[in-house]
Amino acid sequence: MAMRQLVPLTEEQEEIRRTCREFAAREIRPISLQVDAADGEVPLDVWHKAAALGLTSFMLPTEYGGGGMTDCLTACLVQEELSHGCAGIGNLLTSGGFFAEPVLALGDEAQKRRWIEPLAGEDPPFTALAITEPQSGSDAASIRTRARRVDGGYVLSGQKAWISNGGVSRFYVVFATVQPGSGYHGITAFVLEDGDSGFTCGPVIRKMGQRAIPNTELFLNDVSVADERRLGEEGLGFRSLMETFDRSRITLAASAVGLARAALEFAVAYAKQREQFGKPIAEHQAVAFRLADMAVRVEASRLLTWRAAVMLDRGERTTTAAAMAKLHASETAMYCTWAAVQTLGGWGYSREYPVEKWMRDAKLEEIEEGTSDIQRLVISRGVLRG
Repeated sequence: MAMRQLVPLTEEQEEIRRTCREFAAREIRPISLQVDAADGEVPLDVWHKAAALGLTSFMLPTEYGGGGMTDCLTACLVQEELSHGCAGIGNLLTSGGFFAEPVLALGDEAQKRRWIEPLAGEDPPFTALAITEPQSGSDAASIRTRARRVDGGYVLSGQKAWISNGGVSRFYVVFATVQPGSGYHGITAFVLEDGDSGFTCGPVIRKMGQRAIPNTELFLNDVSVADERRLGEEGLGFRSLMETFDRSRITLAASAVGLARAALEFAVAYAKQREQFGKPIAEHQAVAFRLADMAVRVEASRLLTWRAAVMLDRGERTTTAAAMAKLHASETAMYCTWAAVQTLGGWGYSREYPVEKWMRDAKLEEIEEGTSDIQRLVISRGVLRG
């Protein structure tokens, strides 16, 4: 049964899915190895081409100039197709949605106009979400970056690590605590802008994969921010953060599905034309069984991802479902890229083909937005709650 029969898609969803698939094949896949080799250089040309098609702002509300396709299922359709071209570039192109989530959830009208409308403009800025710190990754409640109350605003001090789009972004949502030692109770969201006094970025971190996205440390040395830079009331940041994680884990699962699908298709095509012992290697049982395992895992991952997306769009609690989707899809991406390298043998280990890059890209899917161990912990808690 076709996926669209299980989860009916609208004509608009089918159209944006088709647009993304064509864009990925035409603009993303041909430059992916070049971008990987450049290691940390943002592919501005493809960013502007995607923006012109509305692919960087489709997820933003129409009242702020966006495409109005705010549902999670559509985001998954887009993410899978773009990441089928290249996971790093695909995640870069939709990164504005991660920044927009807390602004839309917590911000007032003036704040939304100030920081969301530019994302839907002709020359959209890069944006970032700053959560992770050197001492805290998946444990967001242990954030140490401090926001000290002063007359008319706050003074932020601390350090963030592994921030995607660090150093190239104009706007940053930064999570800090107004009550050190209180866990999640004091976590509050603020928006910082490039050029704020005392706010600096470290050099680009050299990474294993997904190199289209620059990651840096952020340093906050007594950065003064006015009250209007705070999103929502004090202490509401953690709840918004958890809601952002639920959605982002689902869309990252879709990214992993796109990457795994690319590896499967490449391995199938190679296995059909490569001969060993007088017949195509696809006819050898070991290879055939490996391809079967890849196909099953890709389909199962997509089903879990779409299920979680539909649940979120219905307003249902999705923490466990999102964790299941991300866990299965990320480990599927790792398996499928490994299996593609294995199928190609020595050529899979060569940079002449993209599968070794995809294997490096896939590893991040098991780490970002909570490692696989964290996802298993979330799932186990959900199972025990019943």
